Amino acid sequence: MSESSSISTGIAARYGSAVFELAKDGNALDALERDIDTLEGALNDSEDFRALIHSPIYSRDDQARAIAALADKMGLSDTVASTLKLMSSKRRLFVLPHLMAVLRDLIADEKGEVTAEVQAARALSDDQRTKLAETLKASVGKTVKMNVTVDESLIGGLIVRVGSKMIDTSVRSKLAALQNTMREVG
Repeated sequence: MSESSSISTGIAARYGSAVFELAKDGNALDALERDIDTLEGALNDSEDFRALIHSPIYSRDDQARAIAALADKMGLSDTVASTLKLMSSKRRLFVLPHLMAVLRDLIADEKGEVTAEVQAARALSDDQRTKLAETLKASVGKTVKMNVTVDESLIGGLIVRVGSKMIDTSVRSKLAALQNTMREVG
């Protein structure tokens, strides 16, 4: 992990635990989750928003005014809006993507959930999704939320990541392993 990424993760963890505890104490975890969805959507959709949080060109005052206006327009909770304003005053908005990941993890842990990143060679049917979720739940002992993406280069099979565990049943990886074995023989 690079030093700057480590610093961002540490800052995000401190802000994240504070925001999470405030939301939890106020019985506002659902509102916090909605705020995270809103912010992630804005980060994904707006180049200007990404530039605002990362660019050193904007002054603290510019960032603070923009964040206050955005928080109001997005309808963010007071806790999240205040945190964003504090982060802008400390020039720490650059950790926002890490903060959202930390908050998602804390909320999922509180709910007894875990997120699985699934890559499939083709789109999964509802029945396949249900069976995979049940199998993963039996394996990890928690409710599993799945983020499924399609990657046709896998040829067939799945790659599933849950926490630090990875299961790769893709045809691509089996072919690569066979190719390596053939190199060793010849």
